[in-house]
Amino acid sequence: MNARKVNTFLLVILCVFCIPAFAYHSNSFKGAKPASEAFPKDENGYDLWLRYHKIQDPIILAKYQQRLTQIVVPGISPTIQVIKAELQRGLSGILGQKIPIVNAPMQERRGLEVKISNDFKNLNQEGYILYSKRNITVIGAKTELGALYGTFAFLRLLETHKNLSALKIINNPKTQFRLLNHWDSFSKKRTYFGGSVNLTDWNKLSNNNIRKRNIDYARANASIGINGAVINDFPVNLLRSSDLKKVAILADAYRPYGIRIYLSISLDAPLKPIPNKKSERIGTCETADPLNPKVAQWWKDKADEIYSLIPDFGGFLVKAGSEGMPGPQKYGRDDADAANMLARALKPHGGIIFWRAFVYNPKIDLDRAQRSYKQIHPLDGKFDSNVILQVKNGPLDYQPREVFHPLWGSMPKTPMMMEFEIEQEYLGRATDLVYLGKEWEEVFSSDTYEKGKGSTIAKIVEGIVDHYKLTGVAGVANMGDDSDWCGHLFAQANWYAFGRLAWDPELNADTIADEWVRMTWGNDAKLVKTITDMMAGSWEAAVNVRSPLGLNFVCGSDHNDPDPAGRVNDFWFADQNGIGYNRTNHQEKGWDKTSSNKSKMGYNRIENYTNNWKKSGTNAVSEYHKPLYTLFNQLNICPEQDLLWFHFVPWDYTMKSGRSLWEELCFKYESGYNYAAMLIKEWSSLKGKIDRERYSMVLDKLNSQLIHYKKWRNTCLEFFSKTSGKNIPLE
Repeated sequence: MNARKVNTFLLVILCVFCIPAFAYHSNSFKGAKPASEAFPKDENGYDLWLRYHKIQDPIILAKYQQRLTQIVVPGISPTIQVIKAELQRGLSGILGQKIPIVNAPMQERRGLEVKISNDFKNLNQEGYILYSKRNITVIGAKTELGALYGTFAFLRLLETHKNLSALKIINNPKTQFRLLNHWDSFSKKRTYFGGSVNLTDWNKLSNNNIRKRNIDYARANASIGINGAVINDFPVNLLRSSDLKKVAILADAYRPYGIRIYLSISLDAPLKPIPNKKSERIGTCETADPLNPKVAQWWKDKADEIYSLIPDFGGFLVKAGSEGMPGPQKYGRDDADAANMLARALKPHGGIIFWRAFVYNPKIDLDRAQRSYKQIHPLDGKFDSNVILQVKNGPLDYQPREVFHPLWGSMPKTPMMMEFEIEQEYLGRATDLVYLGKEWEEVFSSDTYEKGKGSTIAKIVEGIVDHYKLTGVAGVANMGDDSDWCGHLFAQANWYAFGRLAWDPELNADTIADEWVRMTWGNDAKLVKTITDMMAGSWEAAVNVRSPLGLNFVCGSDHNDPDPAGRVNDFWFADQNGIGYNRTNHQEKGWDKTSSNKSKMGYNRIENYTNNWKKSGTNAVSEYHKPLYTLFNQLNICPEQDLLWFHFVPWDYTMKSGRSLWEELCFKYESGYNYAAMLIKEWSSLKGKIDRERYSMVLDKLNSQLIHYKKWRNTCLEFFSKTSGKNIPLE
């Protein structure tokens, strides 16, 4: 071959192999994704933990496909239709192939069978059993609702890649009432509770325009065992006949999913309306005195009307005498008087009164932490049998971490249910990644010592300690009108964790997080470990920058940004001597102030207390059983996470770490900030394993969280440094 032919040949080779390669790299340079940065298909978070994506592991997929060849679901009721639709949707997605549903007995000895029978002796009305019998897997229950819960539990096993060959799970809910409380103002205005969570246009609501979002809301709740929803905030009165007809439409839509409707009410509803003024008053009465016969009759008539429209209506949630809502004290009555009057109106229909213990009348005690206890505790045993007290985890107001409410373990004759806040009102709202499952686990595992060691809040909530006939858990909801429901993809984890812990308050928060991560993000080992690790310490980090060592209410009136200068001498005290709040029953160094110092420091809230109290503390510790009383009362043995809640502590006090109190506070704030920085680093390591849209959504939130934590750290440390006269350590 001569030189000319050789050169021509080489040119052809260059054109065939090199130019396409150059073209590929040119496209990459212009923005095409290199293989190493390929992202999965975009998602917006709407599907929550019910994504039902096809299993990528070929071995696991083959085993499931071999076993689950058909589905047998007898029956045609609305709930049975939901079960059929969910199983077909779930299995078709997870297995990547359509699985037939049959009503008759299995034609072959393999598949999935839903069996409803009273023969399942170990189950209650909502419980389920999952078991394998050779190549047949059974979802068993006594009721259709139990079968629905079993259906979602079975799909959860598949989504998390569990073995089905030797399956035997018996699961009954440990509580009766598992409710979402929607502080819904029925407006499009977004607050820290989100946009309207009614999931529909109330004014246009009819049987013909129930949105898919309403149904998916019910699906999501049923999938985690939630069985009720309080759909309105207290100032929003839905007791008018026109509104009740719309409530009935929602009740019809939610009923197949086991979701019962409840309403928040105002005690002033029976009063005559105020002319030209919008209010909760819709009645004909001159008074709202709960012991007035006409008032009682008005509520009885209203209950009859409600149940004529909604036969399975759940009941009323009542907030009385706090945050501007009217209370019975206006008429010289107590909480039991009003609760019982309402309970008697609902009792013929099987309805329940949920009476919130969130009250803080300053006339009761200047220490706000004691007001609820002192108002409610004397009424133990005075409530009717269909009344349950709804009590927050802590005595203040959803603070990042609070010592548990002293009513827990102190009301043996009155059923109580837990109230958590799923919405992050004081924990970064829809901006910060804070996994609340860890907080709720800590609360539930707290021992009250009511009847000796082991009297945990979980066992009180379950009715084990005091043999309550009514049990439950309520959560202030965090879902709104966002495409991802909660405004933050990781806030979905708190919705999920709430449902799982409401079903079983003794579940492990890390186990719940592992479930949620696998169902929401995938089963890749690195992905699961990275995200669960991020979640595990996120609540403690949030506490470190907002409420370290039991120092509560450092936030401003917006409950989001730091404002220590605006809170000092209110919920806690600080001066050159120390910081905290003396709730013990003895004098502590640095607490007893002279009148001149008191004026100088602005101790306005203790002006009216006796000299004895200023020396001895508020004695809030006495509301707890021994040995907690002793533990909380002694500075040197008080748990450090609650230290500043119970004690006024000198800045130079030596902590368990060997650091001074001042140095420990600095360390806590810095640790919280560093955790936020770590979250960004860890999340960035998952690039390419998560779809671009959700990856970017979370990354943007994490960057905002770091800025927010920096603001908290700097604002608080600068204020405390100025107050104490201490320098902020360089490291």
